[in-house]
Amino acid sequence: MEKLTVSMWITLDGFIASSDGEIGWLLGDDEMSTYEIGVVRDADTLLLGRKTYEDFVGYWPHIADNPKAQDWEQVFGKKLNALHKIVVSKTLAKAEWDDSKIMTELVPSEIERLKSESEKGVLIYGSASLVQQLTNLGLIDEYQLLVHPVVLGSGKRLFQDIDSTNLKLVESKAFSSGVVLLTYQPAKK
Repeated sequence: MEKLTVSMWITLDGFIASSDGEIGWLLGDDEMSTYEIGVVRDADTLLLGRKTYEDFVGYWPHIADNPKAQDWEQVFGKKLNALHKIVVSKTLAKAEWDDSKIMTELVPSEIERLKSESEKGVLIYGSASLVQQLTNLGLIDEYQLLVHPVVLGSGKRLFQDIDSTNLKLVESKAFSSGVVLLTYQPAKK
C-alpha cells in the first residue's frame, strides 16, 4: 500500500491563504520548482477538493504546451496531466480534466482502496477542508509542509477543526529562499 501525502504551502503563523483567499505571499525559485516537480513525479494519483480542482483545471491542463510558460511550469503541467485525478465534491457536475473522476462522498474505505491500488502514491495539493477531514479520519500518511517566512496575522488555517493529532518530524530541508520543508508523519501510538 502506498502512502497518502499532503503537500502544502503554509506561513509561519499557520495560514495557507490570506483572508481574501490570496496566496501572493508564496516564494518561488528554481530550487522550489525542482522540489514541486519531484513531488508530482513521486505520485500517480492526485486527490483534490472541488475548489482546488477548479483552480487547477483552469490553468494546468493548458500550460504544458504553452510556449509562453516557464520551462518548470511546462514540466510540472505535463506531470500533473499524467496523474489520475480524483475530485471529492458533492456539487461538481462533471470532471473535465483528463483522467479525472468525481468522488461524491469522502468514504474512508475508498481512500484506503486508492492507496492500495496506487503504485507510486496519492498526493493532495491544497484542499484544506479535505486535508482536515482526512486528518481527523487518520488517513494521511505524510505531511510535507513548506513553511514560508511570512506572517499573515489572519487568513485561512490549514489545521482548523482538527482532532488532536501527534506527528513526528521525519525530515527537514531549508531552501535558499528561506522556505523550510518540514515533513511529518503520524506518531505511532
